Amino acid sequence: MRGLLVVAGVAAVLVVVVRGTGRVTGAAVPTAVLAFAAGAVVAVGLQLLLPRVLPDPAARDGAARYAALAEAARRGQSGSLDQALPGLARVVAEGTGAVRAVVWLAVGHRLVAAAAYPPEPGTGPESVPDLAALLARPDTDSAVPVLDGTVLRAVLGIRKPSAVTAANRQLMQDVASGAALVLRVAALNAELAERVQRAAALAGELHASRHRLASARDSERRRLVAELRYATGERLEALRAEVGAATAALDDEEAGLAAAHAALGRARERLEELLDRFRAVARGVYPAVLRDQGPAAALDEVVADLPRPVRTSGGPAERLPWELESGIYYVAATAVRALADRPAGTAVLVRLEHSAGRIGLHIKDPVPLVPAERLTELLADDADRLAALGGGMDLEVPAAGGLVLRAWLPDRVEPVVVETAGTEVAVR
Repeated sequence: MRGLLVVAGVAAVLVVVVRGTGRVTGAAVPTAVLAFAAGAVVAVGLQLLLPRVLPDPAARDGAARYAALAEAARRGQSGSLDQALPGLARVVAEGTGAVRAVVWLAVGHRLVAAAAYPPEPGTGPESVPDLAALLARPDTDSAVPVLDGTVLRAVLGIRKPSAVTAANRQLMQDVASGAALVLRVAALNAELAERVQRAAALAGELHASRHRLASARDSERRRLVAELRYATGERLEALRAEVGAATAALDDEEAGLAAAHAALGRARERLEELLDRFRAVARGVYPAVLRDQGPAAALDEVVADLPRPVRTSGGPAERLPWELESGIYYVAATAVRALADRPAGTAVLVRLEHSAGRIGLHIKDPVPLVPAERLTELLADDADRLAALGGGMDLEVPAAGGLVLRAWLPDRVEPVVVETAGTEVAVR
């Protein structure tokens, strides 16, 4: 454009000079000399005038780049990362003519959007797994990484409606180099904040787990008291009555020793029944089979003594922590004892499962002998125990009849802290 303007100006002057030179100067000065002199004057004048009218593109781009770098340096020295990062995003957007610029910080193994220009209020922090995923996004036309040695600390990304030029990339690279220290500090601060948040989440989970363990102990204590009351209450009363009858027979001369002997014989039978019940309670509290062979074998031992048929299947694929095996066993034992306490023609179906990171219990009774409300009351303490261990229980009464009990527990007892899509940290 500059060259064309110079040529056009010189040509126009030559035409004017050649036509009017005779009238002005006559024959004293040759026409060719005047034409060339006028052309030289016009060329020099245009060379002086055009830089003001049409600035050199390279100079203009260089000035814009240096202005952007100066603004980026000023933003980086603002003393506040909350102001510096949005300012860097704005400098990149305005310097490259992008419709959107984003400053991404490396936090852990992912990139988190720390600042964007223009800002988008009301949206949570974006994150991508890595730099390759960022480059694959349709809203990222160019990205410049900021490295700390070989470690990625940040990325500057832009989206442009037109093509990204070499000057745009050079400006982004210069801004990234000039603000490298600020971006590294911001990335380290973000990573530190996340670790602090993770530590706080673990501390909260530790406190909650201690509370759950205390609740589990209380639930187990209540269950044991109820089991002892159920197993010994009536039998102790019967034993006391038989001992009282024997004492009365010994005091009565007419009844004699025969009546006392018969009463003591019945008392002995009551005592043996009571001892059997104590052994059953002891097996339920700390069954040796559960410790040695697992919940499936311990449950088979329980159902073997019940008057109603119970069919068991499945079991954990491997041995699990004691808390989990005993937790699922107590629920199954309590439920089958309640459902199979009396003879019936139909069998109770019990299945143990271990998949997808948890162990499950599925009990189906086609014709339940106890109502669902009563079974829920009997399983109240066991439900508390499951909740304390991170599991749950569900009792369903299908429309077709019957009863279905489902219980589940995670297959590990350690707390797990996971990262969500943004910078938030969740505990489960």
